[in-house]
Amino acid sequence: MRARHWRQGIIIGVLILIGAWLASSIWGLVGKAHIAVSQAGQEKAQYQALETRKATLEANLAALATPRGQDAAIRTAFGVARPGEEVIVVVPPATATPTTTPSWWQKILSWF
Repeated sequence: MRARHWRQGIIIGVLILIGAWLASSIWGLVGKAHIAVSQAGQEKAQYQALETRKATLEANLAALATPRGQDAAIRTAFGVARPGEEVIVVVPPATATPTTTPSWWQKILSWF
């Protein structure tokens, strides 16, 4: 009878160790799955950013395919003008400062 209890105790101990090992393995897999899901979200956001950049670059290429687009790109990049063109500088209007003479009492108060 005593040997039977020992055998049952050993079997229960082994089963507990196997259960703990399985729980630890499952916990590790859950952590790895969480990391994979978060990285997938980051990769999706990066993919969307690249798609937006691709669309912008394709639009730029389409604009550069025309002579007008090439002309605009050259003017912007190098600051050049065609023969006969002149530079126009837009200047904001000058602010008018009032030029009033101070009254006699303002002159007296300025001495103090």
